Amino acid sequence: MMINDILVPEAVIADLKATSKKQALQELARRAAEISGLHERTVFDVLMERERLGTTGVGNGIAIPHGKLANLDRLYGLFARLSTPVDFQAIDERPVDLIFVLLAPESAGADHLKALAKVSRLLRDRATCDKLRGTDNAEALFAILTESQEDRAA
Repeated sequence: MMINDILVPEAVIADLKATSKKQALQELARRAAEISGLHERTVFDVLMERERLGTTGVGNGIAIPHGKLANLDRLYGLFARLSTPVDFQAIDERPVDLIFVLLAPESAGADHLKALAKVSRLLRDRATCDKLRGTDNAEALFAILTESQEDRAA
Protein backbone atom coordinates (compact mmCIF):
# COMPACT_ATOMS: atom_id res chain seq x y z
CA MET A 1 0.00 0.00 0.00
CA MET A 2 1.24 3.42 -0.99
CA ILE A 3 0.11 6.82 0.28
CA ASN A 4 -1.31 7.66 -3.15
CA ASP A 5 -3.59 4.61 -2.80
CA ILE A 6 -5.49 6.50 -0.08
CA LEU A 7 -4.69 10.17 -0.72
CA VAL A 8 -5.85 12.17 -3.75
CA PRO A 9 -4.72 15.73 -4.57
CA GLU A 10 -8.17 17.12 -3.66
CA ALA A 11 -7.71 15.74 -0.14
CA VAL A 12 -4.72 17.99 0.60
CA ILE A 13 -5.32 21.31 2.36
CA ALA A 14 -2.30 23.58 2.24
CA ASP A 15 -3.36 26.31 4.65
CA LEU A 16 -6.10 25.13 7.00
CA LYS A 17 -7.27 27.91 9.27
CA ALA A 18 -8.45 26.64 12.64
CA THR A 19 -8.18 27.89 16.20
CA SER A 20 -8.89 24.58 17.96
CA LYS A 21 -8.75 20.83 17.54
CA LYS A 22 -12.54 20.73 17.18
CA GLN A 23 -12.55 23.37 14.45
CA ALA A 24 -9.73 21.60 12.57
CA LEU A 25 -11.60 18.29 12.73
CA GLN A 26 -14.84 19.97 11.59
CA GLU A 27 -13.11 21.38 8.52
CA LEU A 28 -11.42 18.07 7.77
CA ALA A 29 -14.76 16.26 8.16
CA ARG A 30 -16.31 18.72 5.68
CA ARG A 31 -13.57 17.99 3.14
CA ALA A 32 -13.78 14.24 3.81
CA ALA A 33 -17.53 14.37 3.14
CA GLU A 34 -16.91 16.01 -0.24
CA ILE A 35 -14.39 13.35 -1.23
CA SER A 36 -16.05 10.24 0.21
CA GLY A 37 -19.73 11.03 -0.25
CA LEU A 38 -20.42 10.50 3.45
CA HIS A 39 -22.27 13.00 5.60
CA GLU A 40 -19.98 15.58 7.24
CA ARG A 41 -21.50 15.05 10.70
CA THR A 42 -20.96 11.28 10.48
CA VAL A 43 -17.24 11.77 9.76
CA PHE A 44 -16.87 14.42 12.47
CA ASP A 45 -18.59 12.23 15.08
CA VAL A 46 -16.29 9.28 14.33
CA LEU A 47 -13.18 11.48 14.60
CA MET A 48 -14.37 13.05 17.87
CA GLU A 49 -15.28 9.64 19.29
CA ARG A 50 -11.71 8.47 18.61
CA GLU A 51 -10.28 11.61 20.25
CA ARG A 52 -12.33 10.88 23.40
CA LEU A 53 -10.52 7.53 23.68
CA GLY A 54 -7.19 9.35 23.68
CA THR A 55 -5.46 11.99 21.65
CA THR A 56 -4.27 11.24 18.14
CA GLY A 57 -1.64 13.95 18.58
CA VAL A 58 1.44 11.73 18.32
CA GLY A 59 4.04 14.41 19.02
CA ASN A 60 6.37 16.66 17.06
CA GLY A 61 3.44 18.77 15.83
CA ILE A 62 1.70 15.80 14.17
CA ALA A 63 -1.77 14.32 14.61
CA ILE A 64 -3.24 11.26 12.90
CA PRO A 65 -6.98 11.26 13.60
CA HIS A 66 -8.66 8.12 12.32
CA GLY A 67 -11.83 6.11 12.42
CA LYS A 68 -13.92 3.40 10.80
CA LEU A 69 -17.19 4.11 9.03
CA ALA A 70 -19.87 1.68 7.86
CA ASN A 71 -20.58 3.19 4.45
CA LEU A 72 -17.04 3.52 3.10
CA ASP A 73 -15.93 1.37 0.18
CA ARG A 74 -12.19 1.96 0.62
CA LEU A 75 -9.59 3.76 2.75
CA TYR A 76 -9.50 7.56 2.49
CA GLY A 77 -6.73 9.87 3.59
CA LEU A 78 -6.75 13.65 4.03
CA PHE A 79 -3.80 15.85 4.84
CA ALA A 80 -3.81 19.37 6.22
CA ARG A 81 -1.06 21.82 7.00
CA LEU A 82 -2.41 24.30 9.53
CA SER A 83 -1.65 27.98 9.09
CA THR A 84 -1.34 28.26 12.88
CA PRO A 85 -0.65 25.27 15.17
CA VAL A 86 -3.49 24.25 17.50
CA ASP A 87 -3.58 22.47 20.85
CA PHE A 88 -4.39 18.81 20.17
CA GLN A 89 -3.60 17.54 23.67
CA ALA A 90 -0.65 15.77 22.01
CA ILE A 91 1.44 13.32 23.99
CA ASP A 92 4.37 15.78 24.01
CA GLU A 93 2.06 18.73 24.80
CA ARG A 94 3.22 20.57 21.66
CA PRO A 95 0.66 22.16 19.32
CA VAL A 96 -0.12 20.40 16.05
CA ASP A 97 0.38 21.86 12.57
CA LEU A 98 0.37 18.69 10.42
CA ILE A 99 -2.73 16.48 10.40
CA PHE A 100 -3.27 13.29 8.42
CA VAL A 101 -6.80 11.90 8.72
CA LEU A 102 -7.38 8.25 7.90
CA LEU A 103 -10.90 6.91 7.33
CA ALA A 104 -11.50 3.20 6.81
CA PRO A 105 -14.45 0.91 6.13
CA GLU A 106 -15.61 -0.98 9.23
CA SER A 107 -14.46 -4.17 7.53
CA ALA A 108 -10.94 -2.89 6.82
CA GLY A 109 -9.22 -4.76 9.68
CA ALA A 110 -5.53 -5.17 8.93
CA ASP A 111 -5.61 -2.70 6.02
CA HIS A 112 -6.56 0.07 8.45
CA LEU A 113 -3.64 -0.81 10.71
CA LYS A 114 -1.23 -1.05 7.75
CA ALA A 115 -2.33 2.37 6.53
CA LEU A 116 -1.90 3.86 10.02
CA ALA A 117 1.59 2.38 10.22
CA LYS A 118 2.46 3.74 6.75
CA VAL A 119 1.28 7.26 7.65
CA SER A 120 3.05 7.10 11.00
CA ARG A 121 6.36 6.08 9.36
CA LEU A 122 6.00 8.84 6.78
CA LEU A 123 5.41 11.55 9.38
CA ARG A 124 8.13 10.29 11.72
CA ASP A 125 10.66 11.33 9.08
CA ARG A 126 11.92 14.75 10.16
CA ALA A 127 13.10 15.72 6.66
CA THR A 128 9.67 14.97 5.19
CA CYS A 129 7.96 17.03 7.90
CA ASP A 130 10.38 19.91 7.34
CA LYS A 131 9.47 19.87 3.64
CA LEU A 132 5.75 19.75 4.47
CA ARG A 133 6.12 22.70 6.82
CA GLY A 134 8.15 24.59 4.23
CA THR A 135 5.46 24.82 1.56
CA ASP A 136 1.95 26.22 1.43
CA ASN A 137 1.08 24.79 -1.98
CA ALA A 138 -1.33 21.81 -2.06
CA GLU A 139 0.22 20.28 -5.18
CA ALA A 140 3.69 20.43 -3.64
CA LEU A 141 2.40 18.92 -0.39
CA PHE A 142 0.80 16.04 -2.31
CA ALA A 143 4.06 15.46 -4.19
CA ILE A 144 6.07 15.40 -0.93
CA LEU A 145 3.63 12.97 0.70
CA THR A 146 3.58 10.59 -2.24
CA GLU A 147 7.20 10.83 -3.41
CA SER A 148 8.71 9.92 -0.07
CA GLN A 149 6.76 6.67 -0.04
CA GLU A 150 7.93 5.81 -3.56
CA ASP A 151 11.52 6.48 -2.51
CA ARG A 152 11.15 4.15 0.50
CA ALA A 153 9.54 1.41 -1.56
CA ALA A 154 12.52 1.27 -3.90
